[in-house]
Amino acid sequence: MQFQVSSFKFRIGHEVTINPPPTKLHAPESSGLVRRLLGDYHVTGVFWYRLHIRGLQIIPEWTKTPVIHIFSAFFFIALRRIRSAIAFNLVPVLGHAGWWERQRRIWRTMKTFAWCLNERYENLNGDLELQADIEGEEFWRNAVAGGRGLIVVTAHIGHWEVGAQLPTLREGQTVHVVREAEVDPKAQELVRRLMQDASGGRFQVHFSDEADTGFGARLLAALRRGDIIALQGDRPRAGGQTLTTRMFDRDFSVPVGPAALARAAQVPLLPVFIFRDGRARSRVSIRRPIEVERTTNRDRDLQTAMQTVTTEIESAIRFRPHQWFCFNRVWKQK
Repeated sequence: MQFQVSSFKFRIGHEVTINPPPTKLHAPESSGLVRRLLGDYHVTGVFWYRLHIRGLQIIPEWTKTPVIHIFSAFFFIALRRIRSAIAFNLVPVLGHAGWWERQRRIWRTMKTFAWCLNERYENLNGDLELQADIEGEEFWRNAVAGGRGLIVVTAHIGHWEVGAQLPTLREGQTVHVVREAEVDPKAQELVRRLMQDASGGRFQVHFSDEADTGFGARLLAALRRGDIIALQGDRPRAGGQTLTTRMFDRDFSVPVGPAALARAAQVPLLPVFIFRDGRARSRVSIRRPIEVERTTNRDRDLQTAMQTVTTEIESAIRFRPHQWFCFNRVWKQK
């Protein structure tokens, strides 16, 4: 049977019950026609990535806060569907609210996202060093002890590019960062170069549009060499295999890949979340490793592991709800 990591397939040789692939992404969709017409100048095009990076390099530090507010206000007005999704997704987290409170929640989330995005580019481009307070470092040390491989699983929360802020790696250890594909291939190559350069070549960056049936096998081999795989556990890709877990007392779909790969490689899942704690500061929260069982009931093994991952994601969202960046509705309308 084929499993998937995000949308990467690999063969294990056993069956597992999974959900039909999702038809809708957790990120907003855009028109293919408009993208083709605008090319690099589409909102997802590489022009805006380069402009963002260059702008952060040339504007004075004191202007960044007002610029953040100006752009956040513009997108707050312009992105009606995303506003609606943010407010809707936060209801199970923060409870129902009146109109003004919903707008406050949306504004805080958009402004926080803008800061995280800015600091992501500043950090990857070598213009900003994030100061990190690490919680649970003993879990990290135990997980990497003895040369064992490891799957770092995170979510779209705070400074979500986890790989760049992992604690010290072993000599020769490689981190394989599995990311969602950028809409623009040129933008994708820019992000790949930034991440690989920032890591001194110790990161191998893989995108979901590079899927092939041998990719999972290569990840499996990397884990058995003692390498680290870093991927998202909260956002199934369209066409990817999923499991249904419970989060905030509601059904929540997650990718089956992290647990399937961990079970096959006999390595732990390590939940890691990086919260923004102010200008150029982050809080790295490393949770207890999750060992995926290998019983005769594989369905239950995978379900149990991913439910544990989901519980950790829920805890992270409760801690900093306005740092959960999910811009399509993830719950069914009640």
